Amino acid sequence: MQMKDLVPWGRKSKSGLQSQSDNPVANLQRDIGRVFDDFWSSFDRPFGMTGGLLAGGWPTADVSETEKAIEVSVELPGMDEKDIDVSVTDDTLTIRGEKKSETERKEKGYYLSERSFGSFHRSIALPASVDTDKVEARFKKGVLTLTLPKTPEAQEKAKKISVRAA
Repeated sequence: MQMKDLVPWGRKSKSGLQSQSDNPVANLQRDIGRVFDDFWSSFDRPFGMTGGLLAGGWPTADVSETEKAIEVSVELPGMDEKDIDVSVTDDTLTIRGEKKSETERKEKGYYLSERSFGSFHRSIALPASVDTDKVEARFKKGVLTLTLPKTPEAQEKAKKISVRAA
């Protein structure tokens, strides 16, 4: 192997263009570039998209739709209802929250104090217009359950289509 074989622009294929799959150094360079791109792109994401809530995680949500309402269930373990903020527009549900945790232990020979803080912000596009005056929110055992009734106009737009065998 010669030095020119290690340089990505040094070896040409029969067509005159460099083949990336033939060059191990170019492949290594591409793979390392992907690793760094993935690492740095994680900082471009909104806070709360990777891992648990305090580690900056996005809370998981289940969204289901019936004829009359949209139901959303969001897991918020370890949070209190006073730390959760919910707002609704015609087509977007926004849930925000902040979790604070403080632990302090004093025992013979040592003192332990830990604090962790994290916040999240999640917006969910709603598939239909909702009646914002009739939205209900319940929080029980770390699960936020929202019932978003559809507006009469949104209910009228839904049309059942019958399916026939061909």
